[in-house]
Amino acid sequence: MKLHAIVGDLQVARIAIDGGATVVQLRLKDLPTHEVVERGRPFAELCSEAGVMFVVNDDVEAALRLRADGVHLGRTDAGAERAQSEGLVLGLSAATVDEAIAGEARDATYLGAGPVWATPSKADADPPIGLDGLGEICRAVAIPVVAIGGVDAANAGECIRAGAAGVAVIRAATDAAALSRAIERAAV
Repeated sequence: MKLHAIVGDLQVARIAIDGGATVVQLRLKDLPTHEVVERGRPFAELCSEAGVMFVVNDDVEAALRLRADGVHLGRTDAGAERAQSEGLVLGLSAATVDEAIAGEARDATYLGAGPVWATPSKADADPPIGLDGLGEICRAVAIPVVAIGGVDAANAGECIRAGAAGVAVIRAATDAAALSRAIERAAV
């Protein structure tokens, strides 16, 4: 759970894996399932060959068709029960302690908590929770928490020190090697 690279570009996924990403999350927003499956096949193959966990964003059916390891669902996405019944790793988003506790109660495998800082990668993002909010979420649950939102190599270590098990990045995915080093230094 250390470094999640959230990607929609295969070359970025390769760079992220080469740099130490432990999870690749395919994020193809607003596409129908059949298109996510078609475009996702090379990502699934890449992750399988590299031995990296493959997660599909928002679409349980696409995750199943791609034989992904898991699915990450936002707070308004349906399908958590189906994902669990099919044996998928289940990631859920949380921006508050209450949402984190509810996600853990729904038997999520991990939580994506944030945004920690403002991010241009998600136009409809909630207000930043900051390191204090991240820490509160981490202390409130027993499952792994992955920090997301404005995370880069300069601040990833702060997220780990606040209690996160890992970080998730979109813009910084091509900087995976520096992120991996920052995470490892902070985890010591």
